[in-house]
Amino acid sequence: MRIFTSAAALAVGGSLALAGLIAPAAQAVGAVGADQECRSLGVANLYGEFIEGDDTHTPDAEGAVAVGGNANFTGGFSVGQELTAAEVDALPGKNALVVAGKITGNNTQVMKGNGIYGSKADGAVVQAHAGAVSQGASPIDFEAEFAKLRSAAAELAAVPQTAGATVQADGPKLAFTGGDAKYNSFTVDAVTLQGAKEIYLKVPAGAVTVVNVTGGAYDMAAAGTTDFHLWDEEKSAFVLDDKLRSAAGGAIRAKLLWNFPSATKVVKNSAAAWAGTVLAPNAAFDLGSGGPVNGSVIAASLTGKGSAETHHYPFTGCLPGTTVPTPTGTPTVPPVTPSGSPTAPVTPSATTGPSGTPGVPGTGKPSTSASASPGPSSSRSSAAPAAPSASAGPSAPSSTGDSLAHTGSGPVLPLAIGGGVALAAGGGIVLAARRRAARKA
Repeated sequence: MRIFTSAAALAVGGSLALAGLIAPAAQAVGAVGADQECRSLGVANLYGEFIEGDDTHTPDAEGAVAVGGNANFTGGFSVGQELTAAEVDALPGKNALVVAGKITGNNTQVMKGNGIYGSKADGAVVQAHAGAVSQGASPIDFEAEFAKLRSAAAELAAVPQTAGATVQADGPKLAFTGGDAKYNSFTVDAVTLQGAKEIYLKVPAGAVTVVNVTGGAYDMAAAGTTDFHLWDEEKSAFVLDDKLRSAAGGAIRAKLLWNFPSATKVVKNSAAAWAGTVLAPNAAFDLGSGGPVNGSVIAASLTGKGSAETHHYPFTGCLPGTTVPTPTGTPTVPPVTPSGSPTAPVTPSATTGPSGTPGVPGTGKPSTSASASPGPSSSRSSAAPAAPSASAGPSAPSSTGDSLAHTGSGPVLPLAIGGGVALAAGGGIVLAARRRAARKA
């Protein structure tokens, strides 16, 4: 019985002593965490299109849409088909469609969630399939949100290029290579970026990547940029990003942000599928007439037609130094459905005509992107530039947030030492208990 009592006392004593060591450590981590608060793009993070002014667009947006000005959806428009229930719940008022001004169009369909608009043009029709549509004041303060977004864009642009990261042009190809496991910042001028026909990005899966583009305007159609290739570590190859395939199951593009802090105009090539989220808070954004953005668009205004869409791949990265807090219910990375043949060329999707669901534009169709591929995919893979090994650069600044993976083993040795101290302390408690028992006897 004394053996069990001693063992119990040793366990309790050790636990108390170990708790005394762990508690201060936890407080210290909490203090660091306060400085490393994970910051996102605020309310804009919840929307596939977050537009300060007017949005003129057909045929659909897979995610939620918020428009601070007027929305012209003439020709038919569907919203929110790919939203999850949790993502709908996280939206202000569960509104997958917010139009602060006037909405125009005789066939606007809100597939999931609610819709709200300031006013309606004569003959405008707005219907909700799993919610309600109403007229009223916008639940979003667009002026305040865009003030924060402009500040965030400027702060992100001020982050120096990550040590060891490179931006290298090789003929029609432009390669971004970074090896930091947490945060990779690149800086490139708009002229260099728009001169590339193919873009390659090699960073570790799970790392946040911000490409800061300098200059007042960017036109992807200038040189005919068509392909975005992302490095897949498991495949040891670049993967042409598309709706049905992406590197690391979509994990790379989910944390990829293209930042245009000073651009007033951004044009997407209609033959390209743009991988990642675009932050251009001062720009008129032209989606073109074909090919999607596989991410969100945050801009001063937006135009798009034909088969130009925004696909629901929201930004999930943790950003440094921005002033926009993370909203609750931030979307997670949707899985990428295998395309069957990862090297098969991708052809433009026809999305302008009627769909399989009567009255619902842009739904009931194959949702492949319009990535124009010059020649077989196999030849493009062999032409991929040799990117440096992803091992360059020290860890990102601590302000990137403690939600990013810890890459060191710092706590292991202190914990081992603490365990030894805990056991010794427990033994001391047991010895003291025995001496008291002997004196009583």
